[in-house]
Amino acid sequence: MLENLCTLPLSADLFTQVVHPSKPLLTVGLSNGRVETFRIPTNDDSDDDEDENSSITGGKGVIKSVWSTHRHKGSCRTLAYSTDGESLYSAGTDSIVKHFSPETGVVVSKIGLPPVNSTSSQSDTPAILHTLSPQTLLLGADSGSLYIFDLRENGSLNPKPVRKHVPHSDYISSLTPLPPSAESTSGFPKQWVSTGGSTLAVTDLRHGIMATSEDQEDELLCATVIPTGLGPKGMRNNAVIAVGTGGGVLTLWDRGAWDDQQERIYVAPGETKRDGESLDAIVRVPDELGWGKKAVVGVGDGTIKIVDLKRREVQATFQHDEVEGVAALHFDYDNRLISGGGRVVKVWAEAGPAQEEEEEEEEEVVEAQGVKRPADSDDSDDHDGSDSDSDRPKRERKKKKRKGSKKGKQGGGPAASFPGLD
Repeated sequence: MLENLCTLPLSADLFTQVVHPSKPLLTVGLSNGRVETFRIPTNDDSDDDEDENSSITGGKGVIKSVWSTHRHKGSCRTLAYSTDGESLYSAGTDSIVKHFSPETGVVVSKIGLPPVNSTSSQSDTPAILHTLSPQTLLLGADSGSLYIFDLRENGSLNPKPVRKHVPHSDYISSLTPLPPSAESTSGFPKQWVSTGGSTLAVTDLRHGIMATSEDQEDELLCATVIPTGLGPKGMRNNAVIAVGTGGGVLTLWDRGAWDDQQERIYVAPGETKRDGESLDAIVRVPDELGWGKKAVVGVGDGTIKIVDLKRREVQATFQHDEVEGVAALHFDYDNRLISGGGRVVKVWAEAGPAQEEEEEEEEEVVEAQGVKRPADSDDSDDHDGSDSDSDRPKRERKKKKRKGSKKGKQGGGPAASFPGLD
């Protein structure tokens, strides 16, 4: 179903990644505070185009570094593109949000987050960003607060948030816009779903928090929306939200019924909730691929699961990394899957007939021999850094990784430098 086109080794652990809405650009935010943009190979590229800024790949293309900079003190926690791809935003553990050019990395504007509350002088710490429209940027924080910023001045950040809500008592792990209504004149969403701790909430741009779920007794870590085709009988056009949990279960929520989940799909469960592998990232499979109603889920054990949402089952499993979990998943403008986690990013594309036939033959051999086929690994042993395995923090839950405010360890080798970016 998928084949690995190329592999990108990173200088530090990946915390976040985003892809450009219409260009082959990938931007990553790392635990050492660096932000770097790469050009992903396309069908028009050749392996002969390699230069000094190229990265080692799996032989199907060359990923080139466009620019790189030390953007934040501490870790870069989250990134977000503007809706038109003309602006890029980052936020880090230094409580700074920066607005810069995706093509050059040059900073246009920056702001500091306000204090956690009126009795504290400590700035809130960002957890996740999302551009709701050309005029609105959402920022979820570790405190469970949700800030709404105005972007009307050429995408620049206004230092004072337009509104602040507190939909959760724990850090906000995901922000998922709901499809706009048929009466919408702008075509952009006005409502969104957020997850934080063990609850789900729905917030409206004008009216504030509209609904909050019951306590789910499990961490809600990631979410994606399926606009149509999965709603209840007689309401197939009703949107459904798929939410990944810390216990390895994918829960389905019907739009408008926000008190509790309606369905459960066991993706990576254990004997108990504590034993299950966390579902840390999720993305809906684009309709253009013709796969039906499916989602790709990134798991804490380093695997990628293709989940059939109609049949309520895992359809296929692929290996991203042997050690670290999958922290981020995106489909780019060309419908290629980009997976990130640990110190590696991988680019996947739909396998051709020859590749699928080869995989089927391998599975038949494995079944005949009665042994489990080891997953291939494209990880490079040369991390260009001095950290040993014992020095690197072990993250059993995405929450621990998100909320850790300590500065990430940097690789010991030289990093590419692009003067004037900050």
